[in-house]
Amino acid sequence: MPNNSNFPYDLRIDAQRQKTDFDSLAAIGVDGKGGVHRPALGEAHLAARAWFREQVRAAGLELRVDSAGNHSAFLECSDHFSPVLLLGSHLDSVPHGGRFDGALGVLSALEVLRTIKEAGIHLPVNLEAIDFTDEEGTLYGFLGSAALTGRLSHRDLQSPRGGRHNLLAGLKRAGLSEAGLLNAGRDPSSLAGYLELHIEQGPQLERAGVRIGIVTGIVGISSYRLAFIGRADHAGSTPMLDRLDASLGASAFTLAVRRIVLEEFPDCVANVGQMQIEPGVFNIVPQKATLGLEFRSADQGTFDRLETILLASAHTEAQRYRLKLEVEFLAKHLPTPMSPLAQQAIHQAAESLGLSTLPLPSGAGHDAQYLALWCPAGMIFVPSVNGASHSAREFTRWEDCVNGANMLLQAALHLALGRK
Repeated sequence: MPNNSNFPYDLRIDAQRQKTDFDSLAAIGVDGKGGVHRPALGEAHLAARAWFREQVRAAGLELRVDSAGNHSAFLECSDHFSPVLLLGSHLDSVPHGGRFDGALGVLSALEVLRTIKEAGIHLPVNLEAIDFTDEEGTLYGFLGSAALTGRLSHRDLQSPRGGRHNLLAGLKRAGLSEAGLLNAGRDPSSLAGYLELHIEQGPQLERAGVRIGIVTGIVGISSYRLAFIGRADHAGSTPMLDRLDASLGASAFTLAVRRIVLEEFPDCVANVGQMQIEPGVFNIVPQKATLGLEFRSADQGTFDRLETILLASAHTEAQRYRLKLEVEFLAKHLPTPMSPLAQQAIHQAAESLGLSTLPLPSGAGHDAQYLALWCPAGMIFVPSVNGASHSAREFTRWEDCVNGANMLLQAALHLALGRK
């Protein structure tokens, strides 16, 4: 690590410039309820990316867009062939989501590059601020980071989380192609590391009165589509005990998911976030009930056990109500630890800024899960008021946003200079 005389500890971002950017971006896709609606590769998301391109050019930075649609600002700080320290997040949102999720990380990364460019600092690495494509899963989930790390396959694109038709339509709107997604991978040796600033999306930092979270790891996330299949009958003339009601199996399983997690896996979470009843009319016994199951754990062994028990429960409830069960695996992201090297750089940044820290796992998924398989990856959390996220209630105090951006700046400098 360089000595203090060579390290620009007093460098800070331009908070007013970042606030202007934040307000401008938050107006794109505004939903009238205090949140934003920028699903990946939709009209508002593409408009946000056009806005981002304008900011990159205005800052005198190099604009790069790869074949997966990832948008980047690039600052050459060293030899052209030196590795790249990647900073960033995403500009897409969940439907009617919040203004901070993802956007704060991208804008802060851009501001870090501006600040370092204006200071004329030459680093042993180059810097890149990236907006990843479809982090939120509207179409696929972590699409841009999966493509960048070469972890997409043709098979993956045949049954994406958001449906193949929606994926193809989104790619067409953005001028992208499946071939481009599959050929967007970079050389792992080209990356010096990855740092991401994000709101916590939970209540721990605010409850503890701590300003900065140092993420120790990201939970594993697995998702399935389950279909309970019974028989359609007349809802008026079919006796209750004669019915093969698909909704009963789906409903019983939904309640079982909650019980299993609360009683047997208190450090995990699970969610039934979709349920569709067919034919879906008042006077016909439900023939089919399809639901979306997702569950998360930070520990690999626990993650595996939770999966086994939840799927066994689905089969049990199907049998209880004399139903067939179809199980479709959708996606799995394994629990991913963050790099000790990156965590140390974040800790050093907090010390230099005089900010309190708390080590904690991330209960939400992030693009850092993919980058961590390639290079030293780390994440910085700032407090979420009342732990709210993925809704218009999402809010982080601007002082904390500025703290986070300065943390990203200082951590990037520590990580970059620590390579000497």
